[in-house]
Amino acid sequence: MFYSIRHLTKFLYDHAVSESMMETRMHPRSDQNQRCLTFHLSVSPRCRVFSYRDHLANNVHHFDIPGQHRQLVIVAESLVEVQPATDIPSFLVPEAWDDLDAMVAQGDYWEFLFPSEFTAPTPLLDKLAQEMDVVRRDDPLMVMHELNGRLYKYFDYKPRSTKVDSPIDVALESRQGVCQDFAHIMISLVRTKLKMPCRYVSGYLAHRDRDHDTDRSAASATHAWIEVLMPHFGWVGFDPTNWLVAGERHIRTAIGRDYADVPPTHGMFRGRAKSELTVAVRVTPSEGTPSMDRDLPVPEDWSILVEKAQALPEAPPPLSRQQQMAQQQ
Repeated sequence: MFYSIRHLTKFLYDHAVSESMMETRMHPRSDQNQRCLTFHLSVSPRCRVFSYRDHLANNVHHFDIPGQHRQLVIVAESLVEVQPATDIPSFLVPEAWDDLDAMVAQGDYWEFLFPSEFTAPTPLLDKLAQEMDVVRRDDPLMVMHELNGRLYKYFDYKPRSTKVDSPIDVALESRQGVCQDFAHIMISLVRTKLKMPCRYVSGYLAHRDRDHDTDRSAASATHAWIEVLMPHFGWVGFDPTNWLVAGERHIRTAIGRDYADVPPTHGMFRGRAKSELTVAVRVTPSEGTPSMDRDLPVPEDWSILVEKAQALPEAPPPLSRQQQMAQQQ
């Protein structure tokens, strides 16, 4: 399956800033069952963009805009091929726990076994683990399937109910959150109670058509889920937000210990200004690789959205004499 992805990010400042430094993780990975065939990153104001791969093979782009500007627009476009994932059964043999421990003993998984910034255990998490009976029993795969479904039923998906830097207790107290909260809570339970290597995955979810779309996560936003090390299968993805095993609709951009390792954008600016963030994501099925003389098709509504985002902000009204004197002081 081929997917065309467009990811627009816009920062609007209420006063001009003198410099912006930004790092992005929007370039889909090429590993396991997916390949990123094309990727293009556009930045306005124009600047030179550099890239590198971090220690987990995530594609990272970074840039610096030294001149004054009132807004920053980033548009990432990619074409990804995703192959059908390996069928994951409902259970393994009970001896799979011993196989898992042997894999961990022979590998280097320490950073996915210990708590991280957003996955530290709390009393509320311990209470949830006891309520859901999150202990080693049956076999690793059966426990993960059960936990995936129980978290889906326990929490309500509600956009803007938490922030990107909210600790897990915010979602645990309200029993609602977004995909990032679902992933962090599941990672915390798996690492602390099951002692299984578990990592955070940032990316996109390709939604079905409206008549058959039962996914709870927003189609116009990025997505997050988790991957657990499993005997005989390696890293297996679970999506507690939508009660899914990660498959050909899950497109991976970056992996890490938690959200703090793999935010789509991370940066700073110089100046005294408040910023307003706008994000729009569009994932659509594609026929495949475009020919050399043909660009990726751009939907009409997306073109209008990008044009509006790149339009210059309205000029602020001139300062009164009293405001000018106050500013000089």
